[in-house]
Amino acid sequence: MDGSFDMSTKPKRIVFKFGTGILTRPDTNTIDDGQIKRLSAEVAALARQGHECLIVSSGAVGAGLMVLGRSERPCELIAVQACAAVGQGHLMKMYGRAFDEYGLHVAQLLLTHSDLDSHIRHTNAGNTLEWLLRQGDVVPIINENDSVAVEELRFGDNDQLSAEVARMVKADLLVLLTTAHGLMNGDRVVPEVRDVDAVLDFVQPTKGKYSIGGMASKLQAVKKALRAGIRTVIATGRQPGVIDAVVHGDPHTGTRFYPSGGEG
Repeated sequence: MDGSFDMSTKPKRIVFKFGTGILTRPDTNTIDDGQIKRLSAEVAALARQGHECLIVSSGAVGAGLMVLGRSERPCELIAVQACAAVGQGHLMKMYGRAFDEYGLHVAQLLLTHSDLDSHIRHTNAGNTLEWLLRQGDVVPIINENDSVAVEELRFGDNDQLSAEVARMVKADLLVLLTTAHGLMNGDRVVPEVRDVDAVLDFVQPTKGKYSIGGMASKLQAVKKALRAGIRTVIATGRQPGVIDAVVHGDPHTGTRFYPSGGEG
């Protein structure tokens, strides 16, 4: 791969990660249907240009809380898992309606870290995604299976899962969309990074009220993707047109992370 972040010159395989913070309304646990419609429209535009797009989406717990009329995320793990079970179907309906506007279908794939650790299940999941992408009109929507797994619920908000999926499908680009404009150094966005370890001190221990991950989790996901030679961008999911800007290599959008080589 060359060093350019402009993915618009020919079709590429791109994994997008949508975190809870960009899928919910600010300061509430309510899923923002407008956000899902806008983000889906931007991904759909890329898919219609021939790019192969996959989405790793959080938001099942928030959707479940909304369906159940709960105002606060429960503290008990089993209750959070049950909310995810209620919300996952609702979340997929929202994505389905959004992509249907553009003649695209969605496919749900729920994974656990055990699936990725198992060679057989890892291979089966990869084969399923490859088949779906070959259809040309399907956008896979991937989430951790929160009803039986706890890693995302406690730690990562799907950051690590998105990196694993990017590695699984040999993606050209991983885009982590969050509430921040990128990796911040004080009040300034760091435009590009070639050594993740050198910028770990920039991380602030803050995250959204309804988010699970944070910038530290994202940087660990970035390192995992870079080790596989996958270029990665962290950018805000609240800015209209951000997806197109990232794919066109806009140097003023987000933070771009460059791999130093292949798998290592």
